[in-house]
Amino acid sequence: MHNKLAQPKFLFLLFMNQFAFAQSKLLDHLGITVTPLENREFSYTDKQSAYFYGRTHKQVNDDWFSGWNIGTHRIFQDYELYIDGKPLQRAEAQITVYPDRLQRYFPDAEETFMMFDNKHVLSIELANLRGNSIGLSIEGYLSGFLYTEENMAFYIPKEAPTAVLVIAPIHPAPLKEINNYLESNETSGGFFIVYAESVKSAKHLIIHARNNYTDWKEERRLRMEHLIAGSFTSSDSSTDKALQWITLTLDQLITHQSGDGIYAGLPWFNDYWGRDTFISLAGACLVTGQFKTARKILTAFAHFQNSDSLSKNFGRVPNRIRPDDVIYNTTDGTPRFVMALYEYVMYSGDTSLIKELYPVIQRSIEGPLKYWVDIQGYLTHEEADTWMDAKIDGKVPYSPRGNRANDVQWLWYENLIKGSFFARFMKQETDAERWKVMAQNLQFHFINDFINSTGNELMADHLHADGSPDFTVRPNQFFAMALINDRSLRMQLTRKTWEALVYPWGVASLAQTDSNFHPFHEYPEYYPKDEAYHNGTVWVWNNGIAIQRLLEFEQIAPSWNLFQGMTRQALMTGAVGSLSENMDALPGAGSAWANKSGTFLQAWSNAEYLRVWNQYFLGIRPNAIEKKIEITPLIPATFSSFQSIVSFMDGRLESDYIKQENKTTYQYQLIDASAVIVFKLPDFPSVETSVATNDKLEIVLYSKILSITLKGMEGNIKLEKRIAEDLNEVTREKDTDRIFQGIHFTQPYLNPGLKCLQKSQK
Repeated sequence: MHNKLAQPKFLFLLFMNQFAFAQSKLLDHLGITVTPLENREFSYTDKQSAYFYGRTHKQVNDDWFSGWNIGTHRIFQDYELYIDGKPLQRAEAQITVYPDRLQRYFPDAEETFMMFDNKHVLSIELANLRGNSIGLSIEGYLSGFLYTEENMAFYIPKEAPTAVLVIAPIHPAPLKEINNYLESNETSGGFFIVYAESVKSAKHLIIHARNNYTDWKEERRLRMEHLIAGSFTSSDSSTDKALQWITLTLDQLITHQSGDGIYAGLPWFNDYWGRDTFISLAGACLVTGQFKTARKILTAFAHFQNSDSLSKNFGRVPNRIRPDDVIYNTTDGTPRFVMALYEYVMYSGDTSLIKELYPVIQRSIEGPLKYWVDIQGYLTHEEADTWMDAKIDGKVPYSPRGNRANDVQWLWYENLIKGSFFARFMKQETDAERWKVMAQNLQFHFINDFINSTGNELMADHLHADGSPDFTVRPNQFFAMALINDRSLRMQLTRKTWEALVYPWGVASLAQTDSNFHPFHEYPEYYPKDEAYHNGTVWVWNNGIAIQRLLEFEQIAPSWNLFQGMTRQALMTGAVGSLSENMDALPGAGSAWANKSGTFLQAWSNAEYLRVWNQYFLGIRPNAIEKKIEITPLIPATFSSFQSIVSFMDGRLESDYIKQENKTTYQYQLIDASAVIVFKLPDFPSVETSVATNDKLEIVLYSKILSITLKGMEGNIKLEKRIAEDLNEVTREKDTDRIFQGIHFTQPYLNPGLKCLQKSQK
């Protein structure tokens, strides 16, 4: 089911083979049919260093990064297919996109496009032909034709001139070049396109593909199905489908290009960004049970930590790792590394990595203390060294955030608190206590300097160099809410921020009431798109923290509405099964929904969808160090039933949920693991119960009563009790609901007086 650090291999494989038999061709049920009018984007990767990006119906996709890209190099833009010398018209095809393949059904042929894991091979199969010959042409200017030899055609990629591109029939058959396209007969079955470092290795790869591509297809299918099989199935088929698709498109981005890492996004962020990677790690690897992969990514970035004590980047992990460069220009990547390491340990229980990386943790704190922390304990930074990093000509920030941004202070606080935790584990009590005191001091100053609580409660986005607060309304305060202990204040700020920034499609980077607000990401007649990047443009990844903050106060309905907007995008618009980087803040003229922008597949957007679903709607948050699992389910009314599986340590937690007219049943079973389960529903006190492996914990909610039963694997009752509502909890929930009563999305409004609209660039 999931990839773990350790597991009984025989039992695991037996279980998976049985499951694969029972759920054969699971991917076939995920197909999404696309119309010519939709003409949606799609992408696949080889999990190594290559991806292919196309559009379903466009005859030749000429977008800048379209086609096959390998190791940050563009190889070719697209291809055309021919039957008896006539191009197959994609606009005439019925097209279905699956997680592992794309199928086009033309009147005269059926095309299946595929990639394979860890192979620089494209497969374009053609079947059910109505003709005597098939053909293929490479489109665009990126690869130049050289010659044909041994029924293979050779090209040189212009951006990788030391490599070679080779095209050959899938089954051995004649191949000739005619009028800029390659032609073979109907027995060839289609074409392989391979990329290699030499002609010899390319020829070998063609032969290898012919002998093994059926097995390659099956291996890829099984890997994908194992990743999603049983992870979540429910009475809501749309959510099921979106969760499975997003899991698989996000998994496309976990690659081995420069060691192990996660592409930040396609099409142009096909390299590793530290900030993006560690925001994405929980959704990409932890909730999906890919603990080995998470470990490799953490150690890969740790290897590149700056250990030069004379450098201002001392202690930083990279902001960006490319095949040809390593860059450290961010403040927030390193704290997020430490936070991701902590969460990895909470899921996996792998304390050996704490021991291995403790020197890295120490440097992550000592470096900032030496160069960046001020007298009040704030972590200072350059004005564009937060995630809002766009600059004019790479120099002047479009969204300057002083030298002490609120989210950076939260990240620094978490860096210190998590560092203190790791220090205590390592029995480094001096470090542990010193870092804890520093965190407490930081929190004290933050409340005094960033919060205006004089009747009109506000949180500053940042402090200027002179210490004065800037109360620009940005989504960063959703993160910094964690520094506020006052529950009432947090609720008030959460509601204000939601209603100022959150549209049904996502969280804007600047309030529309601000004079610097930019309504559309791309509006070239008025401004360059980087000017709008963090000045109004919606960032889909921020939906995760916005939903989390509302669910912390049990506000299910508005959270679910925003989550459903993400589901809608993945299934119905844009790149198939994917969430984009950005959206416009405001809809265009005549539209009720904003347009997408930025990358069509962004890691942290997809990852936050999966993280907030698992950790806050399902409410499952593991603590493997203490062998505890906190479960606080907040299930939307849409669901009458579901089953889910979440990996925990070397085992898994299986959950079942059934909502009936007079009762709601929650059932949990730990397989190959044991833990204390701490279960909490609104209006009730927590239920804390030790659950051994294969025990079943059943909690039934009646009107004002919880019935708890724990059964052993033989069916024997280990625990049975009833709990009534806690009147203090009921009162608290009523007070909370009063504060959030009537909460609503931001109502889109275009203010014609915005500065960005005053002067056209044309």
